[in-house]
Amino acid sequence: MSKFIIIGENIHTTRSVKLGGIRSAKIDNKEVISYKKIGDKYSYMDIPEHFKSTQPYKQGQLKHFMIAIWQGMNGDTSQGIDYIKWEIQRQINNQASFLDINVDEYSYKIEEQILAMNWLVNIIKEFSSIPVSIDSSNPEIIKAGLKEYDNHMRPLVNSLSLERIDLIETIIQYNAQVVVSAASESSMPDSAEERIKNLRNIMNNSKQKGIIEKDIFIDPLIFPISVSSSYGNDALNAISMIKEIWPEVNITGGMSNVSFGLPKRKLINDVFISLAIEKGANSGIINPVESKIDRILNIDKTTEAYDIAKSMLEGNDEFCVSYLKAFREKRI
Repeated sequence: MSKFIIIGENIHTTRSVKLGGIRSAKIDNKEVISYKKIGDKYSYMDIPEHFKSTQPYKQGQLKHFMIAIWQGMNGDTSQGIDYIKWEIQRQINNQASFLDINVDEYSYKIEEQILAMNWLVNIIKEFSSIPVSIDSSNPEIIKAGLKEYDNHMRPLVNSLSLERIDLIETIIQYNAQVVVSAASESSMPDSAEERIKNLRNIMNNSKQKGIIEKDIFIDPLIFPISVSSSYGNDALNAISMIKEIWPEVNITGGMSNVSFGLPKRKLINDVFISLAIEKGANSGIINPVESKIDRILNIDKTTEAYDIAKSMLEGNDEFCVSYLKAFREKRI
């Protein structure tokens, strides 16, 4: 396999760390977010007072990139920028090819979301040696980010779907590569066959308007195996079918979605990414700091833990019963 293309997913305003966990600390009785250990010391970022009245904070969650962007735009600018620079470098050091950025949760106001996207894009332009992936549920935010980035390097758009097919013109205008979603206009697919049906429609539209296969990253959509025993196999089968129908496309996806709600997520993610690669995936929207690609490419397939996770992911373990039993018995 040629290089596995990592779309580093971490710089999102949805991301949180645990208040009181290993990424938070107290300095002078003040709760802060700690990071970037140098010797015996950590750098830290203050938590603005108004964040302490938010629901996530009260539930013990620190939306650290939301805080970093706010600090960079409105508070201690150097703290916010330094925090994001640190994460940019971590992603690059762990072989990311793109930096996926998302500001959707920064505000419920579109004008504030666009300001945040533009600010963050300029930080990426200044400090990143790899291109940006503009990620949003709102096409207006994607358009604003692409305009601000101004083809500093060739960008990626995450994502194009049947629900917003008009985004094709913007993708072409900015000479972007694109993640194409297997969703329909109004719902998520229930099977590999439904994914392919949706993809045929959007791929035909994309190719007719001039987007070539090599510039497309197809996301078959990966759902939690804890919700349905068929979800892992549905995605894996879709990957095989995509590879056969569109041999030149890149195949990607939010790989860690598959393990949501289960213990030992790293094991599940590693095994799933390994299986996805076997089926034809050559990319992943992942956090490469946690899902280290060299470890995954050299995974030991002779262990009981691998067999148990693989069986579950291939749909042979209804309600994850055998996997959870093995976890309780400390066999994984």
